[in-house]
Amino acid sequence: MTVRAFFQATKVETAQPPYDTINLKILYPARMSGSHVEQDMGIVPADVQQVPFPVVIFFCGVNCEAYIYQWLAEKLAERGLVVVMFNWVAENLPGIVSLTPGVDITAWKPGIYGNVPTASALSALLAKLKQLQSEGILAGLLDLERIIVGGHSAGGRIAIENANPRFFPQVVASFAYAAHSMGATIAGYEAGTILPLPDSLPMLLMGGTRDGVIANSSHRYGISSGDATTAVMRTFREAISSKRNDSYLVLLEGANHFTFANPFDSTTGRAFLDFPETQSSEQFRLLMADIISLFIDAHVRHQPEASEALNKLLNTANPLMKSWERK
Repeated sequence: MTVRAFFQATKVETAQPPYDTINLKILYPARMSGSHVEQDMGIVPADVQQVPFPVVIFFCGVNCEAYIYQWLAEKLAERGLVVVMFNWVAENLPGIVSLTPGVDITAWKPGIYGNVPTASALSALLAKLKQLQSEGILAGLLDLERIIVGGHSAGGRIAIENANPRFFPQVVASFAYAAHSMGATIAGYEAGTILPLPDSLPMLLMGGTRDGVIANSSHRYGISSGDATTAVMRTFREAISSKRNDSYLVLLEGANHFTFANPFDSTTGRAFLDFPETQSSEQFRLLMADIISLFIDAHVRHQPEASEALNKLLNTANPLMKSWERK
């Protein structure tokens, strides 16, 4: 399997310049053709034997460049998915310029949350995908009725909060690592509040027992510090209630907040809050890539063999996994 990528840019109509431009990298399954365009321009056609391609839109963590998630994007593209990663430099918070997954912080406020999307980039990304369906390398090859949203940290929260058919009917599933849905006390929520999530689509939520960023950010939500997994577990157990057997919680023994990032960049973000990993980060990423891929194959592509493989993987004793739940 050959994985190739190309770049695009799009505007966010609700943002003010110069912070209104999103830069995209789109990875796709390709097949070398030997054409002159390929040789001269590096433009490799898609592997049409696998079309139509479901699409994964991935939301990065705050101040995390898209490139640190390319390890996962390549794994997913190898399995016949198109993956959209992006960098957006914007005012994530008033007066603070950063790389952002696209957060509408006003939509997190009591009385507003749940009534409007919290994702400020998603509409623009969906519009760009519609354009790519009509022109260029992927024209006519995308399955725009099967879009999966995923993310890490704040980007993971954006993914699981906006997998909502009321707002984005194209979205059919979500996954996240190191994310939860607790309401910040500074926004007006009572301590320990778990905000509800859309409850009609398959969801995969993952976390690490050594997540120092979550543990050392607990004061934002009015809970005691030092706990790496309670916010993630409570999100799974309290923010959704349906029992369709297509939602999963997986906790990894010894993984930290930035296990999901490779290569790791300590110069931005709040990596200094993290706890040391106690097991191989490479092995964690291989495991997470398998879990995410099988989750998508089972619950988006509806492949019975993938469902069986996912159940077998989760039920097999593995020192990398502390626990898992399904409902």
